[in-house]
Amino acid sequence: MAIDSPTALQTVAVDLGAASYPILIGRGGLAELGERLLERGFKRNTRLLLVSNADVAGPYGPGLERSLHQAGFLVESLVIPAGEAEKTPASIALIHDAAYAHQLERGSLIVALGGGVVGDMAGFAAATWLRGIAVAQVPTTLLAMVDAAIGGKTGVNHPGGKNLIGAFHQPRLVLVDPDTLETLPEREFRAGLAEVIKYGVIGDPVLFEALEAKGELHSLGAVGPSLLLQILKRSASAKARVVAADEREGNLRAILNYGHTLGHVVETLSGYSQFLHGEAVAIGMAAAGWLSLELGLWTRADQERQLQLIRQAGLPIASPSFAAEAVQQCLLRDKKVRDGRVRFVLPTGIGAVVIRDDVAIGAAIEALRATSRGN
Repeated sequence: MAIDSPTALQTVAVDLGAASYPILIGRGGLAELGERLLERGFKRNTRLLLVSNADVAGPYGPGLERSLHQAGFLVESLVIPAGEAEKTPASIALIHDAAYAHQLERGSLIVALGGGVVGDMAGFAAATWLRGIAVAQVPTTLLAMVDAAIGGKTGVNHPGGKNLIGAFHQPRLVLVDPDTLETLPEREFRAGLAEVIKYGVIGDPVLFEALEAKGELHSLGAVGPSLLLQILKRSASAKARVVAADEREGNLRAILNYGHTLGHVVETLSGYSQFLHGEAVAIGMAAAGWLSLELGLWTRADQERQLQLIRQAGLPIASPSFAAEAVQQCLLRDKKVRDGRVRFVLPTGIGAVVIRDDVAIGAAIEALRATSRGN
Protein backbone atom coordinates (compact mmCIF):
# COMPACT_ATOMS: atom_id res chain seq x y z
CA MET A 1 0.00 0.00 0.00
CA ALA A 2 1.47 3.33 -0.99
CA ILE A 3 1.45 5.87 1.81
CA ASP A 4 0.45 9.24 0.46
CA SER A 5 2.31 11.93 2.37
CA PRO A 6 4.82 14.69 1.69
CA THR A 7 8.37 13.51 1.15
CA ALA A 8 9.68 16.13 3.60
CA LEU A 9 10.42 14.59 6.96
CA GLN A 10 8.32 15.81 9.86
CA THR A 11 10.06 16.28 13.20
CA VAL A 12 8.98 15.41 16.74
CA ALA A 13 11.49 16.66 19.31
CA VAL A 14 12.51 14.71 22.40
CA ASP A 15 13.55 17.49 24.78
CA LEU A 16 16.26 16.22 27.12
CA GLY A 17 18.55 19.20 27.30
CA ALA A 18 22.00 18.31 26.01
CA ALA A 19 20.74 14.81 25.18
CA SER A 20 17.81 16.05 23.04
CA TYR A 21 17.22 14.43 19.68
CA PRO A 22 14.70 14.46 16.82
CA ILE A 23 12.26 11.79 15.70
CA LEU A 24 12.11 12.20 11.92
CA ILE A 25 8.99 10.82 10.19
CA GLY A 26 8.37 10.56 6.47
CA ARG A 27 8.39 8.45 3.34
CA GLY A 28 11.78 7.88 1.78
CA GLY A 29 13.54 8.75 5.00
CA LEU A 30 16.02 5.88 4.68
CA ALA A 31 17.68 7.65 1.76
CA GLU A 32 18.29 10.71 3.96
CA LEU A 33 19.89 9.03 6.96
CA GLY A 34 23.48 9.82 5.98
CA GLU A 35 22.84 13.53 5.55
CA ARG A 36 20.73 13.69 8.69
CA LEU A 37 23.57 12.16 10.73
CA LEU A 38 25.95 14.79 9.36
CA GLU A 39 23.46 17.43 10.48
CA ARG A 40 23.61 15.89 13.95
CA GLY A 41 27.35 16.55 14.14
CA PHE A 42 28.86 13.29 12.93
CA LYS A 43 31.84 13.65 10.62
CA ARG A 44 32.70 12.03 7.33
CA ASN A 45 34.97 8.99 7.72
CA THR A 46 33.29 8.11 11.02
CA ARG A 47 33.27 4.35 11.57
CA LEU A 48 29.72 3.02 11.65
CA LEU A 49 28.27 -0.42 12.39
CA LEU A 50 24.88 -1.12 10.81
CA VAL A 51 23.05 -3.81 12.79
CA SER A 52 19.97 -5.51 11.33
CA ASN A 53 18.37 -8.92 10.90
CA ALA A 54 17.78 -10.98 7.80
CA ASP A 55 14.17 -9.85 7.37
CA VAL A 56 15.14 -6.20 6.88
CA ALA A 57 18.75 -6.43 5.72
CA GLY A 58 17.66 -7.72 2.32
CA PRO A 59 15.03 -5.17 1.33
CA TYR A 60 16.40 -2.11 3.17
CA GLY A 61 20.06 -2.68 3.98
CA PRO A 62 21.53 -1.80 0.55
CA GLY A 63 19.64 1.49 0.27
CA LEU A 64 20.58 2.53 3.78
CA GLU A 65 24.22 1.59 3.22
CA ARG A 66 24.21 3.66 0.02
CA SER A 67 22.94 6.69 1.92
CA LEU A 68 25.62 6.25 4.57
CA HIS A 69 28.43 5.71 2.04
CA GLN A 70 27.38 8.80 0.09
CA ALA A 71 27.63 10.83 3.29
CA GLY A 72 31.18 9.56 3.78
CA PHE A 73 30.69 7.07 6.61
CA LEU A 74 32.90 3.97 6.86
CA VAL A 75 30.21 1.31 7.06
CA GLU A 76 30.35 -2.28 8.24
CA SER A 77 27.15 -4.34 8.41
CA LEU A 78 26.16 -7.08 10.83
CA VAL A 79 23.11 -9.34 10.52
CA ILE A 80 22.01 -10.86 13.83
CA PRO A 81 19.35 -13.50 14.55
CA ALA A 82 15.76 -12.28 14.77
CA GLY A 83 13.16 -12.96 17.43
CA GLU A 84 12.57 -12.27 21.12
CA ALA A 85 14.22 -15.56 22.07
CA GLU A 86 17.47 -14.25 20.53
CA LYS A 87 17.52 -11.15 22.76
CA THR A 88 20.29 -12.51 24.97
CA PRO A 89 23.78 -11.58 26.17
CA ALA A 90 25.14 -13.99 23.54
CA SER A 91 23.65 -11.83 20.78
CA ILE A 92 25.15 -8.72 22.38
CA ALA A 93 28.53 -10.44 22.23
CA LEU A 94 28.13 -10.75 18.45
CA ILE A 95 27.70 -6.98 18.19
CA HIS A 96 30.64 -6.34 20.51
CA ASP A 97 32.80 -8.67 18.41
CA ALA A 98 31.82 -6.78 15.25
CA ALA A 99 32.55 -3.46 16.97
CA TYR A 100 36.01 -4.73 17.87
CA ALA A 101 36.68 -6.07 14.37
CA HIS A 102 35.56 -2.80 12.78
CA GLN A 103 37.63 -0.79 15.29
CA LEU A 104 34.75 1.30 16.54
CA GLU A 105 36.04 4.26 18.58
CA ARG A 106 34.35 6.51 21.09
CA GLY A 107 33.34 8.83 18.26
CA SER A 108 31.89 5.94 16.25
CA LEU A 109 28.23 5.06 15.78
CA ILE A 110 25.96 2.03 15.77
CA VAL A 111 22.81 2.19 13.61
CA ALA A 112 19.93 -0.15 14.45
CA LEU A 113 17.83 -1.10 11.43
CA GLY A 114 14.92 -3.31 12.43
CA GLY A 115 12.25 -3.90 15.02
CA GLY A 116 12.30 -3.59 18.77
CA VAL A 117 14.56 -6.60 19.31
CA VAL A 118 17.30 -5.23 17.03
CA GLY A 119 16.88 -1.76 18.50
CA ASP A 120 17.12 -2.99 22.09
CA MET A 121 20.21 -5.07 21.41
CA ALA A 122 22.04 -2.54 19.24
CA GLY A 123 21.25 0.17 21.77
CA PHE A 124 22.53 -1.91 24.68
CA ALA A 125 25.67 -2.84 22.75
CA ALA A 126 26.27 0.87 22.05
CA ALA A 127 25.70 1.72 25.71
CA THR A 128 28.31 -0.79 26.82
CA TRP A 129 30.97 -0.53 24.08
CA LEU A 130 33.84 1.67 25.28
CA ARG A 131 31.50 2.74 28.12
CA GLY A 132 29.06 4.21 25.64
CA ILE A 133 29.08 5.25 22.00
CA ALA A 134 26.35 6.83 19.90
CA VAL A 135 23.39 4.94 18.49
CA ALA A 136 20.79 5.89 15.86
CA GLN A 137 17.48 4.05 15.69
CA VAL A 138 15.86 3.25 12.33
CA PRO A 139 12.75 1.23 13.26
CA THR A 140 11.07 -0.92 10.61
CA THR A 141 8.11 -2.29 12.59
CA LEU A 142 5.08 -0.38 13.82
CA LEU A 143 5.81 -1.37 17.41
CA ALA A 144 9.35 -0.01 17.22
CA MET A 145 8.23 3.15 15.40
CA VAL A 146 5.71 4.15 18.03
CA ASP A 147 7.44 2.84 21.14
CA ALA A 148 10.60 0.74 21.34
CA ALA A 149 12.92 2.99 19.32
CA ILE A 150 12.03 6.10 21.34
CA GLY A 151 13.16 6.86 24.85
CA GLY A 152 16.53 5.21 25.31
CA LYS A 153 15.51 1.96 27.00
CA THR A 154 17.87 -0.79 25.85
CA GLY A 155 18.49 -4.31 27.03
CA VAL A 156 18.20 -8.06 26.75
CA ASN A 157 16.24 -10.77 28.48
CA HIS A 158 17.27 -13.00 31.36
CA PRO A 159 15.77 -16.51 31.68
CA GLY A 160 13.93 -15.22 34.74
CA GLY A 161 12.32 -12.22 33.08
CA LYS A 162 12.11 -9.80 30.21
CA ASN A 163 14.61 -6.93 29.85
CA LEU A 164 16.19 -7.51 33.25
CA ILE A 165 19.63 -6.68 31.80
CA GLY A 166 19.83 -3.23 30.26
CA ALA A 167 20.67 0.45 30.36
CA PHE A 168 19.19 3.83 29.53
CA HIS A 169 21.00 5.09 26.43
CA GLN A 170 19.29 7.77 24.36
CA PRO A 171 19.72 7.66 20.57
CA ARG A 172 21.16 10.57 18.61
CA LEU A 173 18.17 10.42 16.30
CA VAL A 174 15.22 8.21 15.40
CA LEU A 175 14.24 7.96 11.74
CA VAL A 176 10.80 6.55 10.91
CA ASP A 177 10.20 5.64 7.26
CA PRO A 178 6.61 4.32 6.88
CA ASP A 179 7.57 2.68 3.56
CA THR A 180 9.34 -0.06 5.52
CA LEU A 181 5.97 -1.25 6.81
CA GLU A 182 5.21 -2.53 3.31
CA THR A 183 7.13 -5.75 4.00
CA LEU A 184 6.01 -6.15 7.62
CA PRO A 185 3.90 -9.29 8.20
CA GLU A 186 0.32 -8.53 9.18
CA ARG A 187 0.72 -10.25 12.54
CA GLU A 188 3.66 -7.96 13.38
CA PHE A 189 1.65 -4.92 12.28
CA ARG A 190 -1.22 -5.91 14.55
CA ALA A 191 1.22 -6.41 17.43
CA GLY A 192 2.37 -2.81 16.99
CA LEU A 193 -1.19 -1.59 17.30
CA ALA A 194 -1.23 -2.78 20.91
CA GLU A 195 1.25 -0.03 21.80
CA VAL A 196 -0.86 2.49 19.87
CA ILE A 197 -3.97 1.48 21.81
CA LYS A 198 -1.89 1.86 24.98
CA TYR A 199 -1.20 5.51 24.16
CA GLY A 200 -4.91 6.07 23.68
CA VAL A 201 -5.78 4.60 27.06
CA ILE A 202 -3.03 6.30 29.07
CA GLY A 203 -3.47 9.82 27.75
CA ASP A 204 -4.81 10.34 24.23
CA PRO A 205 -8.58 9.79 23.98
CA VAL A 206 -8.59 11.50 20.56
CA LEU A 207 -6.32 8.80 19.18
CA PHE A 208 -8.40 6.10 20.86
CA GLU A 209 -11.57 7.45 19.27
CA ALA A 210 -9.91 7.70 15.86
CA LEU A 211 -8.98 4.04 16.08
CA GLU A 212 -12.50 3.12 17.19
CA ALA A 213 -14.04 5.05 14.30
CA LYS A 214 -11.88 3.29 11.71
CA GLY A 215 -13.42 -0.09 12.43
CA GLU A 216 -11.17 -2.86 11.15
CA LEU A 217 -7.52 -2.30 12.01
CA HIS A 218 -6.06 -5.73 11.26
CA SER A 219 -3.65 -4.67 8.49
CA LEU A 220 -1.73 -1.76 7.01
CA GLY A 221 -4.27 -1.53 4.20
CA ALA A 222 -7.20 -1.45 6.62
CA VAL A 223 -5.65 1.36 8.67
CA GLY A 224 -4.92 3.48 5.60
CA PRO A 225 -2.39 6.25 5.00
CA SER A 226 -4.14 9.10 6.81
CA LEU A 227 -4.70 7.26 10.09
CA LEU A 228 -1.23 5.70 9.88
CA LEU A 229 0.47 9.09 9.83
CA GLN A 230 -1.74 10.24 12.70
CA ILE A 231 -0.74 7.11 14.62
CA LEU A 232 2.96 7.68 14.02
CA LYS A 233 2.97 11.38 14.93
CA ARG A 234 0.61 11.22 17.93
CA SER A 235 2.34 8.16 19.39
CA ALA A 236 5.82 9.63 18.94
CA SER A 237 4.68 12.92 20.46
CA ALA A 238 3.08 11.15 23.42
CA LYS A 239 6.17 9.16 24.21
CA ALA A 240 8.45 12.16 23.68
CA ARG A 241 6.47 14.18 26.24
CA VAL A 242 6.62 11.45 28.86
CA VAL A 243 10.31 10.72 28.31
CA ALA A 244 11.16 14.44 28.50
CA ALA A 245 9.35 14.69 31.83
CA ASP A 246 10.85 11.50 33.31
CA GLU A 247 13.82 10.15 31.38
CA ARG A 248 14.74 7.29 33.72
CA GLU A 249 11.34 6.13 34.89
CA GLY A 250 11.38 7.69 38.32
CA ASN A 251 7.61 8.08 38.33
CA LEU A 252 5.57 9.44 35.39
CA ARG A 253 7.31 7.33 32.74
CA ALA A 254 5.97 4.22 34.44
CA ILE A 255 2.62 4.91 32.77
CA LEU A 256 4.21 3.71 29.52
CA ASN A 257 4.22 0.25 31.11
CA TYR A 258 0.45 0.01 30.87
CA GLY A 259 -0.31 -3.60 29.91
CA HIS A 260 3.35 -4.56 30.21
CA THR A 261 3.60 -5.86 33.77
CA LEU A 262 1.17 -8.73 33.22
CA GLY A 263 2.10 -8.85 29.54
CA HIS A 264 5.69 -9.64 30.49
CA VAL A 265 4.39 -12.49 32.66
CA VAL A 266 2.63 -13.92 29.62
CA GLU A 267 5.77 -13.58 27.49
CA THR A 268 8.11 -15.04 30.08
CA LEU A 269 5.96 -18.01 31.15
CA SER A 270 5.21 -18.92 27.53
CA GLY A 271 8.93 -18.95 26.74
CA TYR A 272 8.88 -15.97 24.36
CA SER A 273 7.58 -18.32 21.70
CA GLN A 274 3.78 -18.25 21.74
CA PHE A 275 3.10 -14.51 21.66
CA LEU A 276 4.67 -11.49 20.05
CA HIS A 277 5.41 -8.65 22.48
CA GLY A 278 2.42 -6.59 21.34
CA GLU A 279 0.11 -9.59 21.62
CA ALA A 280 1.22 -10.12 25.21
CA VAL A 281 0.72 -6.41 25.93
CA ALA A 282 -2.83 -6.66 24.56
CA ILE A 283 -3.54 -9.47 27.03
CA GLY A 284 -1.89 -7.41 29.75
CA MET A 285 -4.13 -4.42 28.98
CA ALA A 286 -7.22 -6.61 29.11
CA ALA A 287 -6.10 -7.93 32.50
CA ALA A 288 -5.23 -4.45 33.81
CA GLY A 289 -8.68 -3.28 32.74
CA TRP A 290 -10.22 -6.15 34.67
CA LEU A 291 -8.23 -5.12 37.76
CA SER A 292 -9.47 -1.54 37.41
CA LEU A 293 -13.02 -2.80 37.09
CA GLU A 294 -12.68 -4.89 40.24
CA LEU A 295 -11.14 -1.97 42.15
CA GLY A 296 -13.88 0.42 41.00
CA LEU A 297 -11.41 2.62 39.10
CA TRP A 298 -13.30 2.58 35.82
CA THR A 299 -16.59 1.41 34.38
CA ARG A 300 -17.71 -1.73 32.62
CA ALA A 301 -18.39 0.47 29.58
CA ASP A 302 -14.76 1.64 29.51
CA GLN A 303 -13.50 -1.92 29.79
CA GLU A 304 -15.78 -3.04 26.97
CA ARG A 305 -14.53 -0.20 24.75
CA GLN A 306 -10.95 -1.27 25.40
CA LEU A 307 -11.67 -4.94 24.73
CA GLN A 308 -13.56 -4.09 21.56
CA LEU A 309 -10.70 -1.97 20.23
CA ILE A 310 -8.21 -4.75 20.98
CA ARG A 311 -10.43 -7.12 19.02
CA GLN A 312 -10.72 -4.62 16.13
CA ALA A 313 -6.94 -4.78 15.88
CA GLY A 314 -7.05 -8.57 15.65
CA LEU A 315 -5.19 -8.97 18.95
CA PRO A 316 -5.73 -11.58 21.68
CA ILE A 317 -7.27 -10.84 25.05
CA ALA A 318 -7.11 -14.31 26.64
CA SER A 319 -4.11 -15.48 28.65
CA PRO A 320 -3.01 -19.11 28.75
CA SER A 321 -3.44 -20.85 32.07
CA PHE A 322 -0.38 -20.46 34.30
CA ALA A 323 0.30 -21.80 37.79
CA ALA A 324 -0.38 -19.16 40.42
CA GLU A 325 3.06 -19.61 41.99
CA ALA A 326 4.78 -19.11 38.63
CA VAL A 327 2.86 -15.87 38.01
CA GLN A 328 3.70 -14.62 41.50
CA GLN A 329 7.41 -15.32 41.14
CA CYS A 330 7.48 -13.66 37.74
CA LEU A 331 5.74 -10.54 39.07
CA LEU A 332 8.05 -10.24 42.08
CA ARG A 333 11.08 -10.37 39.80
CA ASP A 334 9.73 -7.63 37.53
CA LYS A 335 12.22 -4.78 37.15
CA LYS A 336 9.55 -2.27 38.22
CA VAL A 337 9.16 -3.78 41.72
CA ARG A 338 9.87 -1.25 44.49
CA ASP A 339 10.45 -2.39 48.09
CA GLY A 340 8.90 -5.73 47.28
CA ARG A 341 5.74 -4.16 45.86
CA VAL A 342 4.65 -4.60 42.26
CA ARG A 343 3.60 -1.37 40.58
CA PHE A 344 0.58 -1.64 38.31
CA VAL A 345 -0.57 0.98 35.82
CA LEU A 346 -4.37 0.94 35.97
CA PRO A 347 -6.84 2.91 33.85
CA THR A 348 -9.39 5.24 35.41
CA GLY A 349 -11.01 6.17 32.09
CA ILE A 350 -10.14 6.31 28.40
CA GLY A 351 -7.19 8.71 28.47
CA ALA A 352 -6.22 8.50 32.14
CA VAL A 353 -4.33 6.04 34.38
CA VAL A 354 -2.95 5.79 37.90
CA ILE A 355 0.05 3.91 39.29
CA ARG A 356 -0.78 1.62 42.22
CA ASP A 357 1.51 -0.47 44.40
CA ASP A 358 -1.20 -1.74 46.77
CA VAL A 359 -2.74 -4.35 44.48
CA ALA A 360 -2.71 -7.86 45.96
CA ILE A 361 -0.71 -10.40 43.97
CA GLY A 362 -3.70 -12.71 44.16
CA ALA A 363 -5.86 -10.11 42.41
CA ALA A 364 -3.31 -9.84 39.60
CA ILE A 365 -3.24 -13.62 39.21
CA GLU A 366 -7.02 -13.66 39.04
CA ALA A 367 -6.93 -10.87 36.45
CA LEU A 368 -5.00 -13.09 34.04
CA ARG A 369 -7.42 -15.94 34.70
CA ALA A 370 -10.35 -13.62 34.06
CA THR A 371 -9.12 -12.80 30.55
CA SER A 372 -9.27 -16.49 29.63
CA ARG A 373 -12.93 -16.52 30.68
CA GLY A 374 -13.68 -13.53 28.46
CA ASN A 375 -14.35 -11.17 31.38
